[in-house]
Amino acid sequence: MTRGNLYSYGIALILIFALGCGGEKKEEQAAKPAVTPAKPTGIGTIAGTVNFTGKAPRAARLRMNADPVCLKQHTETVYGQAVVVNDNETLRHVLVYVTEGLGGRKFDAPEEKVIFDQKGCMYTPHMVGIQVGQEFVVKNGDPTLHNVHTLSKENKPFNIAQPKQGMTFTRKFETPERFRVKCEVHTWMNAYVGVFAHPFYSVTGDDGTFEIVDLPAGEYTIETWHEKYGAQTMTVTVGAAETATVEFTYEGKTGV
Repeated sequence: MTRGNLYSYGIALILIFALGCGGEKKEEQAAKPAVTPAKPTGIGTIAGTVNFTGKAPRAARLRMNADPVCLKQHTETVYGQAVVVNDNETLRHVLVYVTEGLGGRKFDAPEEKVIFDQKGCMYTPHMVGIQVGQEFVVKNGDPTLHNVHTLSKENKPFNIAQPKQGMTFTRKFETPERFRVKCEVHTWMNAYVGVFAHPFYSVTGDDGTFEIVDLPAGEYTIETWHEKYGAQTMTVTVGAAETATVEFTYEGKTGV
């Protein structure tokens, strides 16, 4: 083999070796598993019950004779919703919410709308929570005139009539507060709205329970508020991926 041939042969071996090593390196890189960042798990839940002891005040009977449309929509006696004690000795229409522990965190308003209806000449729901900036949709589900008058102080109040069934309008609240809503047409109609800067609130229903979810682990002050019995507070520690269980108790009249 001549010197030229030897030189060409050597160059060819170097190229083959280099290509072979490059291919093995690529295969090794491809075999490495992708690293996926772990999802945050440091959230928990506060779940609880609002109990009631003692004797509840007698519920006021609502007389709707002034408006035949209202009267016609009910086949049974209708009572006020100020104090509703459930069959399991718990209290309905209690607003529950976080007051301390969020450390100045900011929360975007949810896209879900809050529906506030007028059905059977009653506001539904009677107690409602909403977040700052969330849409508050007011509907008239009755074939009669209603008006919605908010007695708010921190947010601009409104007093809007809805003379026809199916009418709606939408508002947003910009500042946290709690206020009453009333109807001048039907004086027995009233409700309460709690506006919050965060999503950590709930309202007790027909079993007296509530649940505040997706709370970052930590220590919080939570408050309950009822239109007749007022507020109670409690400090609760929430662990990551845990549910802290609490109980509140309101007391009515004692004795017979």
